[in-house]
Amino acid sequence: MAKQFYEIIFENEDFVAVNKASGLLSIPASDGSEPSLKELLKKKYNSIFTVHRLDRETSGVIVFAKNEKTHKFLSQEFESRNVQKTYLGMVKGILTEKKGSIDAPIAEHPTKRNIMIAGKKGKPSLTIYEVVEEFGSYSLVKFQILTGRTHQIRVHMQYIGHPIVCDELYGDGEPVFISSFKKKFKLSKTDEAEKPLLSRLALHSNMLSFKEANGNVHTIEAPLPKDMKALLQQLKKWGN
Repeated sequence: MAKQFYEIIFENEDFVAVNKASGLLSIPASDGSEPSLKELLKKKYNSIFTVHRLDRETSGVIVFAKNEKTHKFLSQEFESRNVQKTYLGMVKGILTEKKGSIDAPIAEHPTKRNIMIAGKKGKPSLTIYEVVEEFGSYSLVKFQILTGRTHQIRVHMQYIGHPIVCDELYGDGEPVFISSFKKKFKLSKTDEAEKPLLSRLALHSNMLSFKEANGNVHTIEAPLPKDMKALLQQLKKWGN
């Protein structure tokens, strides 16, 4: 069965809201060597405009405009921080403060390409977080980003010592196996090796709420994908 790269959640004549799969680029890479969501949508709609982006490994809600007028308006709404953006992520460890904000500027790494760092220098960056549930050595956290910096949530969680699970850039990148938290785990006789519950970045764009040019307000949600849901179910069962 072919991998489903995206699912249309909502569309009208001005924009389309899509639930993007993890592993798919939002927009084409400079060398055009692999498929992107924008290219797939362009084949369907002929004309499509980038409003914002999600990291390749992040799943969830992303919006594209269908015409130049909507593109200009929605881009301005995102730029002006009038859009509410909510993410769900699984992080390493238990946070001391169950809700709070991370106000740390983000800049490009001085020597490492495509890596960002948080610290005293950089562009102002603000992330609001709230712990949803705790599972021994993992926590499910809801994030609201008030700025849209590259890798913002990932950088900020590394900054406070709780990187996103399976993050290869800002964490250990290690996949999650059920044997790591289920006591007396035994491999089934048919399996030669244990398969990971999750091996990709545990971050999902859960909800976008925004106004379009005619004044209509849209709140668009994407449920957790199967792999993150499966990890959550097993953690609820065995992780405490």
